[in-house]
Amino acid sequence: MTLQELIALNEKKNGGKAAPSEHALQVACVRWFRYAYPWPRYLIFSIPNGGYRTETTARAMKAEGQKPGIPDLCIPMARKGYHGLYIELKNGKAGQLSKYQKEKIEFLTREGYLVVVCRNLIEFQKIVQNYFAI
Repeated sequence: MTLQELIALNEKKNGGKAAPSEHALQVACVRWFRYAYPWPRYLIFSIPNGGYRTETTARAMKAEGQKPGIPDLCIPMARKGYHGLYIELKNGKAGQLSKYQKEKIEFLTREGYLVVVCRNLIEFQKIVQNYFAI
């Protein structure tokens, strides 16, 4: 997939249709990161806190330590005085942070992590490029 195709995944469609899903945005962001930063490409990972789960799976994941509100992506590389970068992805302007997300973002920030909310691929690219800039 080319960089232009990745950008197209996250651009608002013509005709007033809604922006791509958070899933499509997350896929585009991870693919772009791995394309743009080949040396640490495996150091971006998702945190599976959202989505539908059966009751049995939800109980098992909760027992394993899953917590609501943890940001979607993590890049565990220290830069610019931060311990790492967490990114919460929201679908365009409409996506709102939950109470749990606000609490976790505040906690992670106090603990020395950079935590940002990105609403499209361009924002994600700018945040990552700034984070890795010397």
